[in-house]
Amino acid sequence: MSKKTYSEINNINQSLISTLKNIPSEPGCYLMKDKEDRLLYIGKSKNLKSRVRSYFSSGEDLSPRISLMVRQINSIDFIVTDTESEALTLESNLIKSQQPYFNVLLKDDKKYPYVCITWSEEYPRIFITRRRRDRKRKDRYYGPFVDVNLLRKTLFTIKRLFPLRQRSIPLYKDRTCLNYSIGRCPGVCQKIISSEDYIKVLKRVEMIFQGRTTELERLLEEQMFKLSDSMQYEQASMVRDQITGISRLYESQKMIIPDSSICRDVIAMSSDSSICSIQIFQMRAGKLVGKLGYISPKYELDSPTILQKTIEEHYSNVEPVEIPPEILVQFSLPQQELICKWLTEIKKVTVKIKNPVRSKKAELIKLVEKNAVYELESIRIGNDKQKAALEDLCLILDLKDIPRRIEGFDISHIQGSDPVASQVVFIDGIPAKHHYRKYNIKSEQIQVGHSDDYLSMSEVISRRFRRWSRIKSQQGSLQPILDKKKSIFDPAMSKDWPDLVVIDGGKGQLSTVLNTLRDLNLEDDINIIALAKKREEIFVPGLKSPLETEKNQPGLFLLRRLRDESHRFAVTFHRKKRSLRMKRSQLSEIPGLGPKRIKLLLSHFRSIDAIQMASVKELCSTPGLGMNSAEIIWNYFHPSENQ
Repeated sequence: MSKKTYSEINNINQSLISTLKNIPSEPGCYLMKDKEDRLLYIGKSKNLKSRVRSYFSSGEDLSPRISLMVRQINSIDFIVTDTESEALTLESNLIKSQQPYFNVLLKDDKKYPYVCITWSEEYPRIFITRRRRDRKRKDRYYGPFVDVNLLRKTLFTIKRLFPLRQRSIPLYKDRTCLNYSIGRCPGVCQKIISSEDYIKVLKRVEMIFQGRTTELERLLEEQMFKLSDSMQYEQASMVRDQITGISRLYESQKMIIPDSSICRDVIAMSSDSSICSIQIFQMRAGKLVGKLGYISPKYELDSPTILQKTIEEHYSNVEPVEIPPEILVQFSLPQQELICKWLTEIKKVTVKIKNPVRSKKAELIKLVEKNAVYELESIRIGNDKQKAALEDLCLILDLKDIPRRIEGFDISHIQGSDPVASQVVFIDGIPAKHHYRKYNIKSEQIQVGHSDDYLSMSEVISRRFRRWSRIKSQQGSLQPILDKKKSIFDPAMSKDWPDLVVIDGGKGQLSTVLNTLRDLNLEDDINIIALAKKREEIFVPGLKSPLETEKNQPGLFLLRRLRDESHRFAVTFHRKKRSLRMKRSQLSEIPGLGPKRIKLLLSHFRSIDAIQMASVKELCSTPGLGMNSAEIIWNYFHPSENQ
């Protein structure tokens, strides 16, 4: 890269140009700093030279957030490592200890959902999600939305106003379903509508979630008049219904600002010593069309800096058309001029950030701040309840430390049939569903008519902790790993270790599990209790009688929630397994159908009902199934028609 290219990108100094030329092509970490020597970003790469120089390449397609960061880079330090794996570990440790500005991303509240449109697919899907992981580059997320019930109703209404894809996978392989017949789906599964035409429909739906309802209504009105002029009255009436539906959709939540026709976002926050609640009100043509919320840890930052971080994070993840020409903020931003230039560059239209102290604009900010105060109080109450429950549980069980990760185990079966087990995980008193696990009980001693909950629980605990048993036998002790769990350098392996294990059952189940842990040489390493269902009694190792507790103790409530969740998860898995077995059992009665063909049929048609309704020709379309077998299956489900 030439000196001229660097200057064109960022007006960088000669010292930085020299650094970029002399970075080694080795694995390692790089540390980017601004003019005041503050850390902006820490990254790692297997080739430092290639990675760092890519930030300043004129042809590199940088995200809005990284583009903003590159503008502020004044110097770059680097640390060379022997391998990429070492670089990854070093990067993690440095970020945790240093917390660079652009590495510490704003945390959006877990309870807030997003709307996702999978633009990366030929026929995009639209759905509500609470996760933005594994995001493909073309897919877009809209939100977060504060009122999840209102969001569900909104999406429900939209799917009735516009003919959209209703299912993630087709119900039938070679024909449409009921949604197409009643006009709710344009026949995506059979590609009756082209991908280009379907995307045009979805682009209009996208405008609703971008707050561009006025613009959408105008486009639909123009289309309606054109259809009417060409005497396509039926299509014109459908567009008219869409316009009416969109108007009603936002009727209940519009707040009119009489003297304003400008599109703007109003941003304000409220905070305590540890957490911040940030609210964004989206005003479009004088109407409140959206209310978004974020939560951020304080990070020892002042309020204007947190507000600036919110703006950077939020507008880095929206389309340029969603950025309004005016943004009202509660405080003057530390780098307000820089942020304005950055947003203007993205939108291609001048964007102004204002901090009004008088007039109706200031009243708007006070209104948003009031909402942020209420939201912060709600968050604080929720956090305080969880903290109180964990502290109370610590007192009940006489634990040395508050149990951060609690695991619950339960068994489910019907008289020994389809035995399964569940493992649920609560972290800081909140269900962590991505850590849940299901177990199929493998013991041959457990059969239909012969159940053994003790043996099942022993098997599950053994499978859960046998890896840790091997580690202990190799290292002699688990203490070095458990000590790391309390440090900032928290390896992934130590996160898997529970602070408390809760067994669904009484003294018998607890005794069985203790014997299993003794065989694994982990009896002294794991805090384990049993919670009996009938009287909600807590049994602990070494005591014959249950612990004395009060009915309404917060810690006991937390254990009940954990136990009920593990029971729900186990029963759900058991029912699914039993249903699949019953389906296979029904098909196994058909002559000539073995396990392999049954699996192919269920994979192809998805349900027994679909197989029953299929014609001989449709049955033949199943891979590996011939005409004779198809006729046998059809005759089995239609005996009266075969007479």
